Amino acid sequence: MGGNDKIRWWKISLHKSSKSETKKSPPQEFLCPIFNSLMLDPVVVSSGQTFERLSVQVCRDLGFTPKLPDGSEPDFSSVIPNLAIRSTILNWCKKSGSELPKPPEYSEIESIVSSMMAADSSSSIEENQRFRVSERELLKGVAENPQVLFSRAATELNPHSFYSCSSEESVIANGSPLLPFTTKPSCISYSSSPSTSSEFISDVVSDSIPISYSSEDENFVSKMTSLDAFDQEQAVILLRKTTRSSEEARIALCTERLLFALRQLLNSRYAAVQINAAAALVNLSLAKLNKIKIVRAGIIPLLIEILKNGFEESREHAAGAIFSLALEDENKTAIGVLGALQPLLHVLRSGSQRSRHDAALALYHLTLMQSNRVKIIKLGAVGVLVRMLKDAEVADRVVLGVCNLAACPEGQSALLDANAVECLVGMLRNWNKLDSESTRENCIAALYSLSHGSLRFKGLARKAKAAEVLLEVVDRGSERAREKGQRILEVLRGRDEEEEGDDEVDWEAVMQGRLSRARHRVGGNNGPNSTEF
Repeated sequence: MGGNDKIRWWKISLHKSSKSETKKSPPQEFLCPIFNSLMLDPVVVSSGQTFERLSVQVCRDLGFTPKLPDGSEPDFSSVIPNLAIRSTILNWCKKSGSELPKPPEYSEIESIVSSMMAADSSSSIEENQRFRVSERELLKGVAENPQVLFSRAATELNPHSFYSCSSEESVIANGSPLLPFTTKPSCISYSSSPSTSSEFISDVVSDSIPISYSSEDENFVSKMTSLDAFDQEQAVILLRKTTRSSEEARIALCTERLLFALRQLLNSRYAAVQINAAAALVNLSLAKLNKIKIVRAGIIPLLIEILKNGFEESREHAAGAIFSLALEDENKTAIGVLGALQPLLHVLRSGSQRSRHDAALALYHLTLMQSNRVKIIKLGAVGVLVRMLKDAEVADRVVLGVCNLAACPEGQSALLDANAVECLVGMLRNWNKLDSESTRENCIAALYSLSHGSLRFKGLARKAKAAEVLLEVVDRGSERAREKGQRILEVLRGRDEEEEGDDEVDWEAVMQGRLSRARHRVGGNNGPNSTEF
C-alpha cells in the first residue's frame, strides 16, 4: 500500500507540475513583439499595434522601425497607454499564479533592437540593388535639367544673389527677396573636425578621378555598419570628402541603405564619428533630389536630438542640415510636425555664430507655412524673435521670420503684443548700422504688414516716433523701401484724418514731390498681407 501511495503521489505531482507549466505560457498578445516578454506598460502606437513603452522609446532613440512577422511596419509617431490590455495581463498573472511583469532594462532592449537592425541591414542589401537603375535615371535627368551647383566657397555673402525659395507663401518682396545669403548652410565653409584640419583621407578620392559609386556605396555601408568605431570614423570622413563638392556623388550615394547606416552614426557618442556623419549629411542634403528622400528616411528626429545633446560642431551641422532640408517646400510641414521649431529657437538664442545663422534661416523657411507660424505662436516664441532683432549678429536673418509672422493675423497680433513696432523702428533708426539694403527693406516690409488691419498700430507707431524714421526712409531708401515707407505714411495719415489728427507731422510736405514713379494706393494690386514691393 505504501508503495502504491508513493507512486500515486508522484503521478499527481508530475500532473500538477505539467498543468503549472501550461498556465505560465502567456497568450501571444500579452507579449511585446520586440522584447517578447509580458508587457508592464503596454502602449498602442499610431498604426494600431501594442508594444512595451520602453521598446518604442528604444526604437525611436535608434531611429529604427522593425518589420513585424506579418510584414507590416509600425508607426511610432504617437503612443497611447493600453489600459485594457494592461489590466488583462495583471488579471491573467493572478489567476495563473504567474509572476507579474518586471520592468525591462533599457540596455537589454537596446541590444535586441541593435541585433534586429543588423539583420535588417543585411537582408536589405539585395533589395537595394534594384534602385541602381532609378539612380542612373535620376542622374540622367539632372544632366538634362541641371540644378544650381554650389561652389566650394560656400557661404560668401553676395548682395547681388537672390535667396532661393520656391514657396508661393513667401511674404518677402517679390517672392524671392534680395538677401545677402546663399542657400548653403554656414557650416559648409568651416570645420574644426579632424576631417578637414588634418585630412586623414588622401587626395586619391577627388572630383577629377571617376568613381564607381555603386561599389563605393557598398564600401561605405560595410564600414559604417562595422562594430569598430575607427572603421566608422574613416567611412564618414571619406563620405564627407567625397560629397563635399560633387553633385553627382551626392545624388549617387544618397541611397536608402547608406542613409540607414548614416542614421545610426548620428547617434554615436564618439565625437569624430558624430561630427563627420552630420557634416556628410549636410553635403548630401545640398542636392535637391535628395532633400525629400532624407526626411522620409527618418533623419530629422536624430538631427533634433543632436541640437539638444550633440557635440558643439555636430549642432552646427545639424542646424545647417535642417536649414538645407527646409528649402524644399514638401519638407516644411513635416519638419515642424516632428518638433524642430523649439530646438531651433534654443540654438538661435544660445548656439555658436554659425549654428545661430542657420537656425534663423531654417526658421524663416519653416514659417513660410501657416501651420509652423501657428506653432511658433503657441510656443510663445514671438517675443524671443522680437528680442533677437536687437542682436546685431542675427537680426538681419531673424527679421525674415518676423516678416512671415506679420503676414498672418495671429502673428500680427502676437508681434504687436511683443512690441515689434518699436524694435523695427529702432533698427531703421540705426540706418547706417544695418548690414545691407535688403535688411532695411525687410524691416519696412514687416512694418507695412503690421500697419494693416490693426487699430493698435497707429498708437504704437506714434509712441516709437515712427513718422520721423519713415521720413528718412522715404528720403534715403531704395525705391522699394521708399514705396513701402510712403504707403505706411499714407495709412497713418488716413487714420489721423479720421481722428481729426494731430499736427506733429507735416504730412503735405511728406507727400509732396516724393516717389513720382510709385504713387500706388494701399489696397491696389497688393493685398493687405502682401509685402511685395
